Amino acid sequence: MGITDKFTLAQLQNRLGPYWVLLTFFSLSLTMLTLARFSLSVWQGERVFSSHAWLNIFIGGLRVDTATLSYILMPALLLIIISTLVSKQQLIRGIIKYYLLLMTALLIFFEVITPTFINEYDLRPNRLFIEYLIYPKEVSRMIFAGYKIEVFTTLLFLIVGVKLATKVFTNQWRSHCQLPIIKHSLLMISLLCLTVLGARNSLGHRPLNPAMVAFSTDHLLNDLSLNSLYSVAFAIKQLSNEKSSQDFYGTMPEEELLALVRASMQNEQAVFNDASAPTKTFHQAAYQGKPKNLVIILQESLGARYVGTLGGLPLTPNIDKLYQRGWGFDNLYATGTRSVRGIEAVITGFTPTPSRAVVKLDKSQRDFFTIADFLSKQDYQTQFIYGGESHFDNMQSFFLGNGFQQIVDSNDFANIDFNGSWGASDEDLYNQADIELTKLQQQGQPFFSLVFSSSNHSPYEFPDNKIALYDNEKQTRNNAAKYADYALGTFIEKAKQSSYWDDTVFIVIADHDSRVSGASLVPIDHFRIPAVIFGKGINAKRDHQLASQLDIPTTLLSLIGASGEHPMIGRDLTQPIADNKQRAMMQYDKNFAYITGNSGQGNKVVILQPQKPATTYIYTQDKLVPTSNDPQLVKKALAHANLGNLAYQKSWYH
Repeated sequence: MGITDKFTLAQLQNRLGPYWVLLTFFSLSLTMLTLARFSLSVWQGERVFSSHAWLNIFIGGLRVDTATLSYILMPALLLIIISTLVSKQQLIRGIIKYYLLLMTALLIFFEVITPTFINEYDLRPNRLFIEYLIYPKEVSRMIFAGYKIEVFTTLLFLIVGVKLATKVFTNQWRSHCQLPIIKHSLLMISLLCLTVLGARNSLGHRPLNPAMVAFSTDHLLNDLSLNSLYSVAFAIKQLSNEKSSQDFYGTMPEEELLALVRASMQNEQAVFNDASAPTKTFHQAAYQGKPKNLVIILQESLGARYVGTLGGLPLTPNIDKLYQRGWGFDNLYATGTRSVRGIEAVITGFTPTPSRAVVKLDKSQRDFFTIADFLSKQDYQTQFIYGGESHFDNMQSFFLGNGFQQIVDSNDFANIDFNGSWGASDEDLYNQADIELTKLQQQGQPFFSLVFSSSNHSPYEFPDNKIALYDNEKQTRNNAAKYADYALGTFIEKAKQSSYWDDTVFIVIADHDSRVSGASLVPIDHFRIPAVIFGKGINAKRDHQLASQLDIPTTLLSLIGASGEHPMIGRDLTQPIADNKQRAMMQYDKNFAYITGNSGQGNKVVILQPQKPATTYIYTQDKLVPTSNDPQLVKKALAHANLGNLAYQKSWYH
């Protein structure tokens, strides 16, 4: 750099004065975010290269980074303007310096943790990151047990980054703006306008949002256009507003929505007499004998790809045996990617929405329909058994407010031989479950018990010398899935010798797959989960029809002889269902998929995205192939996508 260049740079620094440090922050941060995006894109090169997405990712990324940094700079710019007016430059300089350091640390932190988050969820940090913060005890155990290298790397980057930023911001600060008052005023106004324009990043009606830079059917490629601080900040904004699906996908007249939903229900002659619960109708149970007990074993993170019988890895010999001896489902799909979404579907039959699951929403904490409440009114004892702390994910509050009479968590266990980050091992869980079910059987009333496992969850901790490891390294998803199956097998053998076996219908079903990922708007193959109903009197059969987690609670009530009125729209799978009536629905972040029965070429899938037209695909050989829209099918998908939020807002689900 020559003398003229140095002189010009010095002149620019003097002319900009304290605004120079803001320009420095903007330039360095933009460079860092671009390099981080470049690194992520190289890491995911197979998906990025195959779709020729580079240009879209980096143009969209430039817009998002500019908006993010503009929002960050607004308070600092206003502070400099105030300091100029009130002559408190030294005090406000210190505030600005520490504010910029904090923002630098946040930018670095979120970018450094992004690869780990993508490994787990195939997305940048988003609302899931925020929801986990509510449970620091469980999450910190998980992080320090399973992510030591990631924690060390994050701390290293933070320390080095903040130290360098401190040095740069100190060296680049210029106290005074060497301009006449008029030019200084014009500079202030210009910078303020530029910052506002940068933050909006749009001349349209709405400011920049993730939908404006989305370009691909691959959800991760769209996320690469964002930066992780922006992704989390946008999620916080959405959480505070909890937009309904109608805000995302479009509105539909209430009468038309209900007509479409009712017409899609199993019983076309059903009578709907309760305007306050417009999907509530009478459901006749298939089994007419003495009411049976019901035990739902909800398996943590067990996708079909871990189950040999379903074409997955050979990790679940005990579930494979159940498929030979019980009623096994080959084509059943979860409604979401979180445990609370699985609980929502299996316990309430409630349709998925882009909002949080009803387990965590305020208006559903009392007088919200669950099969526990339904059965308690038919003189059932109702119970939830969990190896961790039941307050996690708000389960305790939701369950106690909606029909569960007893909660048994790790604090109540008679014995715990192995305690991991998420609580007692599955063996300890099932030992306690056997104790509890035996007690309930002795009381002479029918009972319902939900047993929720946790060993098959990162950091994948389980007792030594229990299984022959599938992977050489012990704490892996595959080994944890194999241990979870081993523990389940020990429980089933014990249950067969118990006093409650003859009177009980059991089901083993996953809450969701362990990691949902893929280069499509909704990676449908990762929503496929195992489910098998078993017990005395359950005939062995393999069920190949398309089904949803939403169909499970309705089917279970029918199997145990529990007739009555309820608002669930799930099908009773004990009754025949025509191919064109079969369907499943699922929520993947903000995208909603509605799948219908086989059309001859494959299953038809309508996918709804925020503020975008619906698209239709043929799902065949685990791929979504674009096809023309069927207007009636799109309407049906929209009706089901909007039903949940409308039912929640209007308190229809009771």
